[in-house]
Amino acid sequence: MPQDAPFEQPGPTKYCIFGCGTNGYNIILELAHENERIIAIDNDDARVKNLRDQKYDAYVRDINSPDMLNGLPVFEIAFVMTGNGDANLAAVLTIKRRYPTVLVVARSVDPVNGQKLTAAGAEFVLYPQEVVARSAILQIKKQHSRRISQRLFTLLASWEGMLGIITHKNPDPDAISSAIALAEIAKHANPKSLATRIFYEGNIGHQENRTFVNLLDIKMEHLTPEALQKCTYLALVDCPSPGVNNDVPPQTRINIIIDHHNDGSHVATQNTFIDIRPSVGATASILTQYLQELDVPVDKRVATALLYGIRTDTREFKHNVTPQDLNYAGFLLPLTDADLLDKIMSPSMSQETLDVIGTAITKRKIQSGYLFANVGYVMNRDALPQAADILITLEGVNTALVYGITDNTIVISARNRDIRLHIGNALSEAFGEIGDAGGHPNMAAAQLPLHYFGKVENKAQLLEFVIEPILQKFKNLVGLENEGKKNGA
Repeated sequence: MPQDAPFEQPGPTKYCIFGCGTNGYNIILELAHENERIIAIDNDDARVKNLRDQKYDAYVRDINSPDMLNGLPVFEIAFVMTGNGDANLAAVLTIKRRYPTVLVVARSVDPVNGQKLTAAGAEFVLYPQEVVARSAILQIKKQHSRRISQRLFTLLASWEGMLGIITHKNPDPDAISSAIALAEIAKHANPKSLATRIFYEGNIGHQENRTFVNLLDIKMEHLTPEALQKCTYLALVDCPSPGVNNDVPPQTRINIIIDHHNDGSHVATQNTFIDIRPSVGATASILTQYLQELDVPVDKRVATALLYGIRTDTREFKHNVTPQDLNYAGFLLPLTDADLLDKIMSPSMSQETLDVIGTAITKRKIQSGYLFANVGYVMNRDALPQAADILITLEGVNTALVYGITDNTIVISARNRDIRLHIGNALSEAFGEIGDAGGHPNMAAAQLPLHYFGKVENKAQLLEFVIEPILQKFKNLVGLENEGKKNGA
């Protein structure tokens, strides 16, 4: 059979590979799994013969020649993969001249050649060295995550006693779902010798969060010194160290820390498991990866909780979301209870939350794109972020701070859409020395304890008295006071 005589293959041709060296041949092997018709073009007689011996439809052609497409079937997608930049450019020009709608992937030998290939019409320019580098990094990251997950599992399997899992203050769905997922892994690793309890401080005030806990029947207990003493081991989820957004004494020995915030205060040791990843959008994403890597069965309750945790901490996949978060959400989605998730996300709003939002709207003050709203005394601090979410959408507002006072704390909730400002860092710098403060570039919070001022009965009046000196540092930090002076304010 002559080398240029085509094999009889039914159906239209989808792929054509020009240049069947190492890169081109590997592409052929990958595409062969799709059960689509493939043709291969090369100027090396021996290479073409070898391909035809493997039952591939291969042709000898000079890729530099403007006549190279003569006698070939029409194709939909072309891979131009020789190691010669000039030959690849000539091939792209020939393909696009005859078949303008064919999609072309072309291998480039350097950036200058890449620009020429793009100008010639190639839809995608490939740099094999970059592909190899990305593949190597991806593989080592997969291996590393697998080892981290296995280390956690081995550690839990070796323990006996009680594991206390502690969330941050006023826990949100990310913290709560991460806690129940860790408890699930512990149960799977050591069902006989290790029990778990989930602890929290503060309140679960947001109506969605209360609905979340109630509908999923999540067992959580208030953290007390007595409860701490009864635990053989302690884990922190969604907070980076003892004393940071929790009331655990700073010198307390913590055995497990899993978080996506980093205060830089802890270093992993042989006996302490620490997995802190600021690169992901939610702690629930990290726990989801553990479940995947360890092949732990994920029931509907845990899957629903984790998916909701990822959704809320990334604000419906619109803020601080990464490709990993989307991958983990995709893994969880078919495992969730859709009706339950819908009920969690559609709770009734309390009268107090509505009143707080109304107060924030009527008492708002705007200065150079910064909005400040004093909502006075509140019983439910979770109404503040809901008010901030609404106020940041106002025209002309780039940053919104809503603040109120509880029986023992001044609470500030902030939202930001000014790309020049990292609101989490700004709040941390302004208020970190007097309370807990921090967060992300576009959403953050601060809690400032009242200490002995907590005995004052009229909390709203106390807030009016102390808030301006407190906010002054933030205003100075972002340059508001200087701007006011420049404008004669």
